Amino acid sequence: MIINFGSINVDHVYRVTAMPKPGETLAAKSCDRFLGGKGVNQSIAAHKSGAEVKHVGAVGPDGDWVLEQIKSHGVELSDIKEVAEPTGHAVILVDDEGENQIVIFSGANLELTFEQVDAVLAKGDPTKDWVLLQNETNLTAEIGIKAKVKGYKVAYAAAPFSADAAWEMIGTVDLLAVNEGEEKQLAEHLGAELNDAVVPMVLVTKGANGAELRAHGKVFTHAAFNVSASDTTGAGDTFLGAFLASYALNGSGEEALAFAAASSAIQVTRPGAADAIPSKEEVEAFLKEREL
Repeated sequence: MIINFGSINVDHVYRVTAMPKPGETLAAKSCDRFLGGKGVNQSIAAHKSGAEVKHVGAVGPDGDWVLEQIKSHGVELSDIKEVAEPTGHAVILVDDEGENQIVIFSGANLELTFEQVDAVLAKGDPTKDWVLLQNETNLTAEIGIKAKVKGYKVAYAAAPFSADAAWEMIGTVDLLAVNEGEEKQLAEHLGAELNDAVVPMVLVTKGANGAELRAHGKVFTHAAFNVSASDTTGAGDTFLGAFLASYALNGSGEEALAFAAASSAIQVTRPGAADAIPSKEEVEAFLKEREL
């Protein structure tokens, strides 16, 4: 099982011809509402990739639509609580090239409690389960420590990136997921390369240049699949969720890298974040077409 202490957002997506310049007002070509948030995107990606997933998070009194959406993707709701703060949301601009700019309001995502965390960890199986974390909720470092003490394997996406937050997690995580820029900044902050002497497994996404996994003295790489991107929102979350699901199920870093590359390649050809994530069957068919 993957236990994800993760964010839950409503994504308000505006299509624009080009990103606005400072002080400029643009008319959007369209506006859509999607389920999003790095945490819930990762949970849905992992679930659709075949893993058993428990999502732990919070929504506000306005969260009914969000809960319905999460349930529709097959992720159970028993460890998502309602709090007084509004549900987190994001305003996302997507241009004609598929690139995006995002502004986030954290809201209920910062309302996790130790009581909630301890109850969930007490019900899991540290001999088999992974705990997944990222930087859009509160208590990330504390949850990592609690999980590690209990014997869980801990995966951590260092996003939205903060070198200080990532530094706190070093020594706790078994799998660190970063993009190229984040890897460079964190290495500079640490004064050391991010290798398996620092973290047992380092997963680095490189956009159009693919991805690299450094694990237990071995290095695996996978090129990005050539697709026509429509919307890159949630691509990194899809990659990590799919990777962790595949790795947890099969134990092969090389296979997980290929599976994640295919999953994110399909996802960026569709609008939205969570709604665009493909199923395990779709990914397997995609890989079979390319004879991998």
